[in-house]
Amino acid sequence: MPTSNDQRPDPDLLLAKVKQQEAQARRGKLRIYFGSAAGVGKTYAMLVAARKLVSEGHAVLVGVVETHGRAETAALLEGLEVLPPRTIIHRGKPLTEFDLDAALLRHPQLILIDELAHSNAPGVRHPKRWQDVDEVLAAGIDVFSTLNVQHLESLNDVVGGITNVRVWETVPDKVFDAADEVVLVDIPADELLARLKAGKVYVAHQAERAVNHFFRKGNLMALRELALRRTADRIEGDVQAYRVDQSIESVWKTATALLTCIGPDAGAERVVRAAARTYLISPEALGKLGATPEQQRDRFSLGYLVHLAARAIRDLAVLCGRAEKAGKRVSTMALEVEVRFASAESRNAFAEELAATVAKLAAKYHDESASGGRKFRFFGGVYPVITREEPVDPQSIQIQ
Repeated sequence: MPTSNDQRPDPDLLLAKVKQQEAQARRGKLRIYFGSAAGVGKTYAMLVAARKLVSEGHAVLVGVVETHGRAETAALLEGLEVLPPRTIIHRGKPLTEFDLDAALLRHPQLILIDELAHSNAPGVRHPKRWQDVDEVLAAGIDVFSTLNVQHLESLNDVVGGITNVRVWETVPDKVFDAADEVVLVDIPADELLARLKAGKVYVAHQAERAVNHFFRKGNLMALRELALRRTADRIEGDVQAYRVDQSIESVWKTATALLTCIGPDAGAERVVRAAARTYLISPEALGKLGATPEQQRDRFSLGYLVHLAARAIRDLAVLCGRAEKAGKRVSTMALEVEVRFASAESRNAFAEELAATVAKLAAKYHDESASGGRKFRFFGGVYPVITREEPVDPQSIQIQ
């Protein structure tokens, strides 16, 4: 029978949680103003929030803000302290970039760093602005930034399929998901088109070209739906994290389940990338369990195997996206075999022998000092084969 000891919190998990909270407390807080397209008002909303904080006595520094010639946005910069940009000479031409070192030296309470997906000029410490932001956060400085839905890595090919425009500047989804707060800035497609025609988004010749290409009404409606759905996914993640943090075991069915079916064709990779925005299976099926394999101590539990498989799907989705951009293939290997064990004892012996063999192979071929080497992840799992004689009711499955 279960004893009272079975209900005690795992001390290792508690310690890991405390260390994670301490590390998080030392980092700055990231707020992302998220929208469906340029011109919805992300930078404007960010500046309005910043001015309010300044009026309340907070120290706010404008690290970089792109007004794109919008008078309404530029007017909100008046009275705010602006960090001078860093000038980079590239191919004989001067380019201005966010001055990361100056920002770290000033160490304000809050800094505004616009356009999270921006690619920095050659010669800057980090190739991407989101990497600048990560270093600023690590220094304990709060950051406000902005992002459009088409720049999320997992949605890149989805947006390309809708708009027929490939966006090359992307931000990893982990950056978006790790943000402390996401503020959705949303306006209807007709209102955005009206702003565009009034010259409040781009200058005249740019606006005319935009309306005939990226800013078609159908595109804007689809992008708006993507932004709303991605924000909802993000909030669902916050809900699940809250349940785990508060040890709430009851299921809150706020999201739908997803079954992904793929075949041996080129379109499978796109399906995997789209499905990777969620769990391999519905979070509801995991109950109180988290999505990190390391949180599971029982390596023979179904929950641990599910977490490993879910992580593999998410990692492969990112690798597929990067490989497609680079025009390369992802190096992978997969093995599958069916074994009929005579007993639980023979199954356990098989697992021990397999683990020992894999450990020897890993030790033999692992080379930490190889300068051109690349780390690969290997995991193995064993589960009962489903036969026609043993129909499975998904509602009856309980993950331990």
